[in-house]
Amino acid sequence: MEDIETNEELVEEQNEDQVEQDDYQTDEQFAYQIKIPEERVAVLIGTAGNVKNEIEKETGSNLDISAEGDVQITGSDALNLFVTREIVRAIGRGFNPEYALELLKQDYVLEIMSLKDIAGKSQKTMERLKGRVIGRGGKSRDKIESMTNCNITVYGKTIGIIGETSDVSLARQAVAMLLQGSMHKTVFKFLEDKLKEARFGM
Repeated sequence: MEDIETNEELVEEQNEDQVEQDDYQTDEQFAYQIKIPEERVAVLIGTAGNVKNEIEKETGSNLDISAEGDVQITGSDALNLFVTREIVRAIGRGFNPEYALELLKQDYVLEIMSLKDIAGKSQKTMERLKGRVIGRGGKSRDKIESMTNCNITVYGKTIGIIGETSDVSLARQAVAMLLQGSMHKTVFKFLEDKLKEARFGM
């Protein structure tokens, strides 16, 4: 469970919806170059480099991280490189590295939802939308997490979801309903019905 409020840098606004800056292949090596907020660089590196080292060890990729948040990811396995990119994106969008590393599991995915599409440039609307997803004392987000087995983070102008593919799809629908103005009890009833369908094959 993550809930992070932050004063966003201009560079974050420019890159939160289009994280990938470039991808290319050179002599048996694949690479991605992406951007994360400067305030997330220390989290990506970790204490004495422990997070960076774990990502590199688990994926066989190499991370070159600048203090400004520019991250170059290189490796010889295209699939592992994609997973590495998603882990870096997740940490960049506010996830605790522990949750981001769950993307190493088969069928686990990251979904990033932009609030700008609904809120536009209104900061007041943005805060109201985030409040609907989080709920009083975090109860709304906690319940969606519990019912869908996902991890959800609210960071800057985005909402991130990590979990198994089918679970993330369900959590995304629930969050979208809240953002569109549905009552919380309506959203929770929707989730209950979907879970019953899955359980009993209805």
